[in-house]
Amino acid sequence: MTVMETTAEATGTDTDVCVAPPEGELRRPDGRDNYTISEVVAFTGLSAHTLRWYERIGLMPHIDRSHTGQRRYNNGDLDWLGLVGKLRLTGMPVADMVRYAEMVRAGDHTYRERFELLEATRRDVRERIAELQDTLAVLDRKIAFYGDAGRALASERA
Repeated sequence: MTVMETTAEATGTDTDVCVAPPEGELRRPDGRDNYTISEVVAFTGLSAHTLRWYERIGLMPHIDRSHTGQRRYNNGDLDWLGLVGKLRLTGMPVADMVRYAEMVRAGDHTYRERFELLEATRRDVRERIAELQDTLAVLDRKIAFYGDAGRALASERA
């Protein structure tokens, strides 16, 4: 079972909707499902070193190789990298991302554990968003203060 062969029973789809590219997003040529590491670098913005590291630590599933030994990525790999990128943005530790990948590869019996890991990550993200909203409110007040003070100084000088 590959990382991409998860099911999303709640949505009635045959793939994990978190992993598929957003609708309307064309980020790779139509009809292609075979990419070199340099093409994946161009699609994702990740370095070749990072891609190799992801494979080495188990964050990526087995990557096929050409007859010359070059890595060959497929659309499922690109979708998985998209999910990994989102998990990185959440601040999820790499060890948890690897654990998640291992659970996906282990099969359906890990749904509950995956759910709990993602739910905990969502709680952390929501807490960070609340902190950032508080920070934004402070900045907005300061900007308004200095804007008003600047206008007051300008009117005094006029």
